[in-house]
Amino acid sequence: MTALAKRRTTMDQLIVISALGTDRPGIVQALSKAVLEYDGNIMDSRMTVLGGEFAVLMLVAGNAATLDSLEAGQQQLADQLNLRITLKRTRAPEASSAALPYEVEVVAMDNPGIVHEIAHFFSGRNINIDDLHTGTYAAPHTGTRMFSLHLTLSMNAEHSVAQLRDAFLDFCEARNLDATMTPKR
Repeated sequence: MTALAKRRTTMDQLIVISALGTDRPGIVQALSKAVLEYDGNIMDSRMTVLGGEFAVLMLVAGNAATLDSLEAGQQQLADQLNLRITLKRTRAPEASSAALPYEVEVVAMDNPGIVHEIAHFFSGRNINIDDLHTGTYAAPHTGTRMFSLHLTLSMNAEHSVAQLRDAFLDFCEARNLDATMTPKR
């Protein structure tokens, strides 16, 4: 077995890296290079620019030595990359064959509280939100400030999808939100 193959078979530990800093070209390359130099493997990530700030959440796999080294080098890495970096060890999620993934899309005129109300609707039914993206944009022709939301849910098989969809669409209609809820593909 080659050294690389052996290293990959022992990457059974996980750590989440969050980083925040002023946006600039090369930040993704520098951060991904640093993870590689620590012998980490990026398993999943979300990176975006909010205002003038770059933000990343990254799930990194490695062996015990990799995670120990990342933790020991956290401040040096933060200084080198000029980022605020937080590390948190985690574990792989338990696989649930009963979880049904659904996607929800919402578009409406922007106003405060939309995310809170939608999150409350699902949390009150014990439905987990796995992923959430929101944004605003100017509507074509009118320039009206619009809000868009995309989220992924994990529902237990005990939920009636048809009843939940009907309740959610009624909920959205009462708030003048244009919404869809479909199985994740």
